[in-house]
Formats: sequence, C-alpha cells, structure tokens
Amino acid sequence: MASSCQSLIFLLFSIVLFLSQTHVLVTAAKDSNTNFVKTKCQITTYPSLCVKTLIPYASSVKTNSTKLCKEALNVATKGARDATAIVLNLKKQKGITRYEAAAIKDCIEDVKDAVYELKLAVEAIGHLGDKDKAFQLANAKTYASAAITDADSCTGGLTDQGKVNPKVMDAISRSMAVVIKLSSNALSLINHIYE
Repeated sequence: MASSCQSLIFLLFSIVLFLSQTHVLVTAAKDSNTNFVKTKCQITTYPSLCVKTLIPYASSVKTNSTKLCKEALNVATKGARDATAIVLNLKKQKGITRYEAAAIKDCIEDVKDAVYELKLAVEAIGHLGDKDKAFQLANAKTYASAAITDADSCTGGLTDQGKVNPKVMDAISRSMAVVIKLSSNALSLINHIYE
C-alpha cells in the first residue's frame, strides 16, 4: 500500500512539474513574441500607437517581420475603412454646404484610394517570397506611401478657412490623422523589414 501511495505521489509530482515547465515555456514564447513587436515598433514614427495596435497580433506574428508588416497594413486598412465610414456619415448630415459636400466627396475618393493602395501593399508583402522580391518590396513601400498621401490630400481639400464648418473639419482631420499614423507605422516597418 505504501509503495502504491508513493507511486501515486511521484506521478502527481511529475505531472505538476511537467505542467509548470510547460507554462514557463508558453509564457517565455509569449513574452518573446510581445518583445519582438515592442522592439520593432520602436523604429516607427508613432511607437506607442504601433504597440497598442499590433500587440494583439503578437502570438500569430511570432518573430516574423513579414507577418508583422502584413498585420500593420491590415490595421491601417481597417483604419482607412473606418475613416471612410466617418466621412460618409458627415456627407449625410443636414446643413452641409455645397462647398463642404464637394470637399467631402473628394475626401471620400481619396480615402477609398488609400484603402485600395493599402490592400495592394498587403498583396505585395505577400509576394516577398517570389523571385522579384525587390520589386514587390518597392511596390509595398510605394503603395503605403501613396495611402499616406491620399489621406493627407483629403485634409488638404478642407483648408479653405471659413468655408468648412469647424466640426466637420475636425472630424475629418482626426480620422485622416489616424489613417496617416497607422500607414506611416506600416511603412516604417516595411522600410526595416530585413533588420
């Protein structure tokens, strides 16, 4: 009886030891992935925003720079889609002047272009394993940069002071700033993908 009791205690002790070691390994891997994202984000223009938006993807990205760039572009694409929705809602508001309606219409086109270009950048990053790796990388950089330019063009179309309601201008400026920051972070990560 004492022998079987000792065997049972030994078995339970072994299981507890195994589980604790497994937990340590999983925690270490998770910390490694999180640290990878934090480290990579330090080279971006907006590091705290980078960490905030990309940490949720640390477990799927692991320590893969290409995957991190893809996720950063996907986050920027979502930000651009959200900005599109905000601007579309502004267009539907009552009391919008003709000038504001025209500026909003132009802005909608700009931000839709940004969404399209960010999608193209994701595709280009997805082809970095192809023979034309340098060409695909250059395309990804160009598309991400074009998205930033488009978002900036949207706010630039509203600069004629006095013709645009300050609330409309503020809502558009804030939403485009998010697109610019997210796209800029993605571009920074792309520019340093092999570092």
